[in-house]
Amino acid sequence: MNTTVHRPTDRTRPARRLSWRVVDIVVAAVLAAVCAVVFWAWSNLLYPAVAAAAVAYPPATGLITGGWLVAGVLGGLVIRKPGAALFVELLAAVLQGLLGTHFGWTVILSGLIQGLGAELVLAAWRYRRFDVLVAVLAGAVSGLFLGVSENLIYNYEWALSHQVVYAVLAVLSGAVLAGALMWAAVRALARTGVLDGLASGRAARR
Repeated sequence: MNTTVHRPTDRTRPARRLSWRVVDIVVAAVLAAVCAVVFWAWSNLLYPAVAAAAVAYPPATGLITGGWLVAGVLGGLVIRKPGAALFVELLAAVLQGLLGTHFGWTVILSGLIQGLGAELVLAAWRYRRFDVLVAVLAGAVSGLFLGVSENLIYNYEWALSHQVVYAVLAVLSGAVLAGALMWAAVRALARTGVLDGLASGRAARR
């Protein structure tokens, strides 16, 4: 008697769709638009106040940098497709530039660099894992990319110790504001059913 247990092979498992659909593009664009408004408020309302308060120790402004990283992590967690984190962060930066900011059009370069940081973390797990650990790591690496790039672009006159502190605070801010907070936000959205047409919504139902 044949007692061999037949297990399902990869051929019988449903294929993961990593190609973008129209709904993915539309949702990504909406997320970018919302985040662009957040970026604008962060740059034009919050940042000047924090910078004035931190005039005695400028690296302390690194504590709020996570607000500029939310688009990439949020896009990656919601869309769950290759390029989503980079696309949403970059598009949000472009829209922020159109809204107007004292940082000028350098925000596009920042969006590219910061989105790449989050994208690399999601790609490291081959877009298969989207738990809180991955979200926090995506926010942290995005914060690291922000800290290093802004030290080179804006903070080059600071002492090295100030630059290191700024980068460390950017990593922590990215991990909390862009990582943990956006993970919680996606879970809350998924429970409302608004993400049912997306991979993140289907995962929540399972």
